[in-house]
Amino acid sequence: MSVTAPERSESTSGRADLRNVAIVAHVDHGKTTLVDAMLRQSGAFAARAELVDRVMDSGDLEREKGITILAKNTAIHRDGVTINVIDTPGHADFGGEVERGLSMVDGVVLLVDASEGPLPQTRFVLRKALSAHLPVILVVNKTDRADARCAEVVDESLELLLELATDLDLDDDVVAHLLDLPVIYASARAGKASIQRPVDGEVPDSPDLQPLFDTLMTEVPAPADDPNGVLQAHVTNLDASAYLGRIALCRVRSGRIRRGQQVGWCRENGTVTRVKVTELLRTEGLERVSAEYADAGDIVAVAGISEVTIGDTLADPDDPHPLPRITVDEPAIAMTIGTNTSPMAGRGGGAGDKPGSKLTARLVKNRLDSELVGNVSMRVLPTERPDTWEVQGRGELALAILVEQMRREGFELTVGKPEVVTKEVDGKVHEPFERLSVDVPDEHLGAVTQLLAARKGELLEMQHSASSQNVRMEFRVPSRGLIGFRTEFLTETRGTGIANQLFDGYGPWVGELRARISGSLIADRPGAVTGHAVGLLADRGDLFVGPTTTVYAGMVIGENSRSEDMEVNIVREKKLTNMRQSSQDVLERLTPPRILSLEQALEFCSEDECVEVTPGAVRIRKVILDSNERHKARNRSKQGLA
Repeated sequence: MSVTAPERSESTSGRADLRNVAIVAHVDHGKTTLVDAMLRQSGAFAARAELVDRVMDSGDLEREKGITILAKNTAIHRDGVTINVIDTPGHADFGGEVERGLSMVDGVVLLVDASEGPLPQTRFVLRKALSAHLPVILVVNKTDRADARCAEVVDESLELLLELATDLDLDDDVVAHLLDLPVIYASARAGKASIQRPVDGEVPDSPDLQPLFDTLMTEVPAPADDPNGVLQAHVTNLDASAYLGRIALCRVRSGRIRRGQQVGWCRENGTVTRVKVTELLRTEGLERVSAEYADAGDIVAVAGISEVTIGDTLADPDDPHPLPRITVDEPAIAMTIGTNTSPMAGRGGGAGDKPGSKLTARLVKNRLDSELVGNVSMRVLPTERPDTWEVQGRGELALAILVEQMRREGFELTVGKPEVVTKEVDGKVHEPFERLSVDVPDEHLGAVTQLLAARKGELLEMQHSASSQNVRMEFRVPSRGLIGFRTEFLTETRGTGIANQLFDGYGPWVGELRARISGSLIADRPGAVTGHAVGLLADRGDLFVGPTTTVYAGMVIGENSRSEDMEVNIVREKKLTNMRQSSQDVLERLTPPRILSLEQALEFCSEDECVEVTPGAVRIRKVILDSNERHKARNRSKQGLA
């Protein structure tokens, strides 16, 4: 049965009927699954509605990758109270989304896996919550995992809270409250939660999530915003509608906002423009419904301001008081994005490889500019070339997601190898560092340690698990040392290792790092790949292309088993003679090619390579396609170093 929103009177003497809360956690600890269960048990879905797992992950990429990329909000009605829930990303690369989500709420639910415990990105989201002085509710999720260790995870979480409280120099009263914070044990997939710790490996004894709802009501304070003050609504996110145009998602910090009202739009440049609120929308479950007004503490969507952006304030036009702009951490990783300059630009490469429809520099620049409107953690800078721009973000994943979205929109791009954004401190170059947490079986301990030592990784801590044959290690590694690390790491651990990283500030430049140990196999002429050539080159390394694939000179078609690059003829045809052969001689036994994803291609790139991205293909190529020009550039580089 559907539960309707509680009746709201015109009186604004307090908001006991409202709670605003964000759910924060490390990647894959169950945030979105928990929101699903809360929505189902609050009657947000109609009786005949089709139930879909992870309904809050509405984007195609979010469903494919199993991660939350954009912070989203929903409204849950329970026992006469509206609970606005913000589902935030767990990955540090989307920190801008986390910070915007936390600016809208009065408390946080910290979700921690009952087996894995706090991980690096748990530290990241928790630091943001404590910095905002928000009360914390600890939820230990997945108690029904066979390797659950609830008591230890609670202790580890409390230790992390105290460590962060010390780092942030929080008041003694806040620290005392953290020591006494409420703990809920849950199985989000089963839709059950309890304040009593269950036996490890079992679901909580409660029939539903009522203990969690009760804790939210008592521990998360009602909005303390002033209902009788002058209007202040802070724009924290953006959306768009085919009918309404750009939509600003706001938290009303003071006063009341009405549909059709004239408001003062306070912009970043300090100007205040009088605009009209053409539509006011409130979230009910997963839908937005029209509303006449919204009071202090409400989270609403406002339409009618075509150029509104994140951080703006909607205020009383006669007495405007803009709120502070939203600030996020500086980007640490950069890569170049430009138009596709390969010989196959706009042509496609055969069956299934459709060409893009957006090829010009103007279209690429407009798309990058539009990304800046809704992504406060990204920067776009000009380069020496008019058709190429440097895009800076929080990490490789955030930049790869942008490129993947653009290719699905029909763009063809040339994407450079990711590089770190450096700073100059006291006349010396400083580079970003990452805190890396690695969980591997004992047998791979030596291989992983050696792998990270070559990348200038410093071992900080090592813990052996008592319940399994795994070891957890903490490293501090230069960010550029982790570019291309994941593929090698999975190879060394045979896919059994888990690695998580978190930005850990800047430090002095550590010098040259070991580059990729293998070279590239490069096509020396254009044409279609033949089965005969693939068979001849099988022992040279791993190929990225199969028979009939169209290639061009300068395209990287495989990974060389040796350290140097090698130019090969991948389109060579077998010479025909009039001599008869047995069927055994005619058959070619070919190894299937290794197809690289966009992230894998970006990791594989060496300094003189880039990635060609089209809607139908991802290709690695040399920046300089001509072989002779490439050799000349290499010689000039060596002479410059000498």
